[in-house]
Amino acid sequence: MNKKEKTISMNKTVQAQIIDLIHQEVIPAIGCTEPVAVALATAKATEVLNCKPERIEVFLSANILKNAMGVGIPGTGMVGLPIAVALGALIGKSEYGLEVLRDLTPEALAEGKQFIKERRIQIALKENVDKLYIEVACTAGAESSRTIISREHTHIVYVEKNGEALTDLRKEEIVSDSSDEEDTLKLSFSTVYEFAMEMPIEEIRFILETANLNKKAAEASMKGHFGHTVSKTVSGVYGRKYMGDSVFTRMLSMTAAACDARMDGAMIPVMSNSGSGNQGIAATLPVVSFGEEIKCSEEQLIRALMLSHLMVIYIKQSLGRLSALCGCVVAATGASCGITYLMGGSKTQISYAIKNMIGNITGMICDGAKPSCAMKVSSGVSTAMLSALMAMEDKVVTSVEGIIDEDVDKSIKNLTSIGSIGMESTDRLVLDIMTGKS
Repeated sequence: MNKKEKTISMNKTVQAQIIDLIHQEVIPAIGCTEPVAVALATAKATEVLNCKPERIEVFLSANILKNAMGVGIPGTGMVGLPIAVALGALIGKSEYGLEVLRDLTPEALAEGKQFIKERRIQIALKENVDKLYIEVACTAGAESSRTIISREHTHIVYVEKNGEALTDLRKEEIVSDSSDEEDTLKLSFSTVYEFAMEMPIEEIRFILETANLNKKAAEASMKGHFGHTVSKTVSGVYGRKYMGDSVFTRMLSMTAAACDARMDGAMIPVMSNSGSGNQGIAATLPVVSFGEEIKCSEEQLIRALMLSHLMVIYIKQSLGRLSALCGCVVAATGASCGITYLMGGSKTQISYAIKNMIGNITGMICDGAKPSCAMKVSSGVSTAMLSALMAMEDKVVTSVEGIIDEDVDKSIKNLTSIGSIGMESTDRLVLDIMTGKS
């Protein structure tokens, strides 16, 4: 038995855990995941109430509030939380998960607008809770219900009807926190790389669904005018005049297109990663576009996409679901790995691409989900390509420069520490600025 075969046979349990993790983290979503998660919590509370709410109170963590304030809500032509809450109550189905609003109709939208006009919804900040925290309380006459989502966008930890808890996982979570360190599958760069390169192709073919769904979103976007039309700007008259028509610009255009539509509230599903549609887009479409340009094989595309998406999941393990760091930094790092692989890069060169990414765009802030996110995604794609090109030339940001460590996993940890710990005050200031504007 050769070394490669031995590695595979010795890690069947870990392989199965990784596949389960990918299926958990890479899922379809319609609209920005933060307001959609609020709609999901509202839908569940309404189902428990078993009638249309007369009043809805929503309490949110700062990060949820920040990410939901300025983004388009699918199919509504409206921005922000009130319409997401109203529609969650009127047409939302909790069984749909992050596609909770897919049954939207013009009639429901009109009713939702009236719901808002009647001031039935109140939204407030909740302090001292998890960064991902959503609490929704509904009342109708003497009836009441309450739901809480925490830590993950679809993780309902508490359900209450008329003051009686029907589901309460909060204490269990506190108890399990101490054992999470032991129980959670801990990824590393080597684990991610070996899984993507060595798994039997039929067992990871499912990752192609990210390409299919996100490319459809990009193609649908290119037929319309969404957000700041970053995609059309890149491929338009001035874009072609000053940037040309190349592998690089087509990669930028395809990726920005899906983000343009999603942030503008188009009723177009995308495949998300770690609770973010933009992360799913940015981890997928640069790799797909580059793969098409070089006419790579299906197996190469599968392995490149798996490498990209699993790298994002790995980085998010220590960064957390929501942070002050823009998610495109993480997703574009995954994409750069996939692009470097498609260029023929070795494991070492792929590690160089990661270090180049961290040495370049670490510190890009998240100031909420909004149409201009397509510009940030484009910046991430640009850096992903540059980082891959440098890596293929064996050029890498060294351990004597900034936050880069000789060890690639330590470099990643430095990145996530800055995003999750170092930028806490930045996160608070961003929210203060956003909520304080006249």
